[in-house]
Amino acid sequence: MNQRVKLDDVAEKAGVSKTTVSRVLNHRGYLSDQTIKKVHQAMEELHYRPNVVARHLYHQKTNQVGLVFPTVNDPFLPTWNHA
Repeated sequence: MNQRVKLDDVAEKAGVSKTTVSRVLNHRGYLSDQTIKKVHQAMEELHYRPNVVARHLYHQKTNQVGLVFPTVNDPFLPTWNHA
């Protein structure tokens, strides 16, 4: 399968709504154990993996820090490397 598996695909396979799949993934709202098991089973069978980039875009947060140095010969580089 070349295409990425989407929430819609998982929902259809589990026989639930897209909202229910989202609630299972985000641990939100009341869901029966049976529903959670159905969704997890569908995710496993379809090899579903959440899209991390989409999650970061939605939350507008990546929890990553970037450092930019002008050159490798920057006098502060050894200080940063040993920190």
